[in-house]
Amino acid sequence: MPIAEREKGLIWKNGELVPWAEATVHILSTAVQFGSSVFEGIRSYKTERGSAMFRLPEHIHRLVNSCRIYRMDPGYTEAELIRACLEVVAQNRLGAAYIRPMVLRGYGENLAIDAIGNPIETFIPVWPWGAYLGDDALKRGVDVCVSSWQRAAGNTFPGMAKSAGHYNNAQLIKLEAIANGYVEAIALNPSGHISEGSGQNLFAVVDGGLVTPPIEGSNLQGVTRASVIQIANDLDISVRESVMPREILYTAEELFFSGTATEVTPIRSVDKIQVGAGKAGPVTHKIQERFLGIVHGEFGDNHGWLTPVEGT
Repeated sequence: MPIAEREKGLIWKNGELVPWAEATVHILSTAVQFGSSVFEGIRSYKTERGSAMFRLPEHIHRLVNSCRIYRMDPGYTEAELIRACLEVVAQNRLGAAYIRPMVLRGYGENLAIDAIGNPIETFIPVWPWGAYLGDDALKRGVDVCVSSWQRAAGNTFPGMAKSAGHYNNAQLIKLEAIANGYVEAIALNPSGHISEGSGQNLFAVVDGGLVTPPIEGSNLQGVTRASVIQIANDLDISVRESVMPREILYTAEELFFSGTATEVTPIRSVDKIQVGAGKAGPVTHKIQERFLGIVHGEFGDNHGWLTPVEGT
């Protein structure tokens, strides 16, 4: 979507809908100075019965938990934030959309790093967003590398919090990959084991079953990751969490990313070593087909993952 079209929309700011250009923060806000902001990424999808958001309550619950970890009170309950997300999508008349709830420390008397006493502000922008890793990524897969940048150790940053400041590390991972001709990268943790992508969890297919790294402080407890695990169980595909050495990336039968923006994206090569047949393998295809079928309303929503957006 051209930026001029995007900016015709409305953004939910501190309890009211405002024009896109008015959803601003001060240059000396704590969020700008020190990255003191937590956020979520949520997708809504077009279905035959209108727009529906995927796992909205789970995303908002994680947002509120991120706020707790960073000692920020958004001033809104989870139910109020859920209603706000639904309202902003409906008012912008969007079917398929990306929703970005953000809670941040704003500008106030305290310009120090603690920012105690400064206002806490909440924003919810929405916009149309297609396939995150490229238009044909879901079908053809992507070429990735192992990053020279590693994820932070547990108890360095709180890995369970989805905080803007953490994503400086992710940005370095992503920019390095693009500079070297790859679409995305996979980061290792401080022990040299597989962690995740710059903004996605990772799954491997080994001996016909799924393996994924445990949540151990360097990676995010992804909502889509949890969905993939449930889908695998529904399809009688074995799945286990396990510490994964780097070399599994070169020997796995299949690899794929999972994430809200990424959805379920096959990985066709790592460090120029082909993965399997160099395209989505049979297990990845089954998981992806079921996932996309659920979010688009083509399969039954047996787990109650879709929240309808009234008026769409």
